[in-house]
Amino acid sequence: MPVRPSQDWRDLMECAAPEYAPVPGAYSDGFLRAVDAALARYEAEVRALVAPSDEQVFAVIERVVLALNAAAESPEGGAIDTDEREQLCSFIDEVLIENGIDVGALAARHGKNRYALTDRWRRW
Repeated sequence: MPVRPSQDWRDLMECAAPEYAPVPGAYSDGFLRAVDAALARYEAEVRALVAPSDEQVFAVIERVVLALNAAAESPEGGAIDTDEREQLCSFIDEVLIENGIDVGALAARHGKNRYALTDRWRRW
């Protein structure tokens, strides 16, 4: 499985060099826990899919995106900006691919670019 972006963000927060650290508070503990939980559920749900329909795959994607929306909007603090968005979208794709889902074909069947699978629900 790919490394969860939230783990990369934790590592960044622990970075000793201040010039490489994110904006203070960008990744609160609560935010990181919420993102970890959402991504762990997503991984488990994708692994549980057996010969899934496109609708089942999109339902799993929708659930993780809505959970990430909630994490980003939480008063505990957290930021999903361009870099984080790209990491999360890549992670979502990689988990699907590692579980045998052809992301390009899925997107094409629905007239989407493969990088736009989360767009319908994403607020980050």
